[in-house]
Amino acid sequence: MSEETKVQESETISQEAMDNFVSLKKGDTVKGTIVKIEDNQAFVSLGYKYDGVIPLRELSSVQLDSAADAVQVGQEIELKVVSIDDEKERLVLSKRAIDSENAWDELQRLFDERETFEVTVADVVKGGLVADVGVRGFIPASMVERHFVEDFSDYKGRKLRVKVKEIDRENNKVILSQKEVLDEEFEQNKQQIMSSLQVGQEIDGTVQRLTPFGAFVDIGGIDGLVHVSELSWQHVAHPRDVVSEGQSVRVKVLKVDPAAGKISLSIKAAQPGPWELANGKFNTGDIVTGTVRRIVSFGVFVEIAPGVEGLVHISQLAHRHVATPYEVVKEGQEVKAKVLDFNPSEKRVSLSIKETEEAPEQAPRSERPSRSREPKVELNNPNVSLSNESMSFTLGERFGDKLSKLK
Repeated sequence: MSEETKVQESETISQEAMDNFVSLKKGDTVKGTIVKIEDNQAFVSLGYKYDGVIPLRELSSVQLDSAADAVQVGQEIELKVVSIDDEKERLVLSKRAIDSENAWDELQRLFDERETFEVTVADVVKGGLVADVGVRGFIPASMVERHFVEDFSDYKGRKLRVKVKEIDRENNKVILSQKEVLDEEFEQNKQQIMSSLQVGQEIDGTVQRLTPFGAFVDIGGIDGLVHVSELSWQHVAHPRDVVSEGQSVRVKVLKVDPAAGKISLSIKAAQPGPWELANGKFNTGDIVTGTVRRIVSFGVFVEIAPGVEGLVHISQLAHRHVATPYEVVKEGQEVKAKVLDFNPSEKRVSLSIKETEEAPEQAPRSERPSRSREPKVELNNPNVSLSNESMSFTLGERFGDKLSKLK
């Protein structure tokens, strides 16, 4: 092949290559391939006479730390031409502009159909989280979780399942919510669990939180309330005296109300009762030590075991006559008592305090002092004298005095 022929072929190839170069103008939409990535920009080959560049700010609608967070080498993407400077061989492209144009219709569809989709948290800002959904999507702090979150610093990079809560294209505003997704799942799970619960059923749970009126226990994703009166067989002043958050407990289902979404539970009902524990522990004739818990007009109730109270009838408080139990005992006092009758099946104990004490000794009848007999007084004889030691007077005189006063 002659040298002239080679030159002609070279010119033909160059012309074909030039013809294949795309003709671009500002605002055009083009497709290209990422060929190089730097920290603050990415380079794109799109068939133009030189490569285009995507600045960091044009890669995403949210703030990025690096271009590698948005694209990778070899990735083919659609871009919009932002500016062209052939003299400086600078072609500026935008991925963000195309993403934004394509995003609004899809976001509107997701909003209309209440569809759940996944996003990645791009940034943590004051008041919530930011995610790139083609446009800047904002998740308020109150819409992230079902529970309060104090610190969101470790949420960056997390994947969340969200729904579009609010969309305003004119103001470029998109509000997302993960809480709505979690609430729906919670309600579905709650109804499923409640439908499977049976009154009287015993299950394991975990104490979630304490209030003055009881403890909320997680029984598989939903909470049931253990009222303070159902925490223990003994009196409980505050739930924290019996249980703590995070503690595993056994509970019995007392009531299920699907309409109200409430579950009533009992810890004490899942444990042996005090009378069950006391069965066989006490026998008639035993001397026991207990604490006076209540005083009533007819006697006192003495606790002889946790949750087991026996009655000491007022007649069994002392060997002497007792007008009121307060003469003998007071609330909180520790006393000894004798078991007169123990009936755990009827939850009844009869006790006696006086049976633990010795009865006062009585002198023999022969040693008792004799009563001196006074002479019999005949009231119809006004002149009969009555003597009392050295003092004497006549009934006639006394009656005479009274009669004179009446006159």
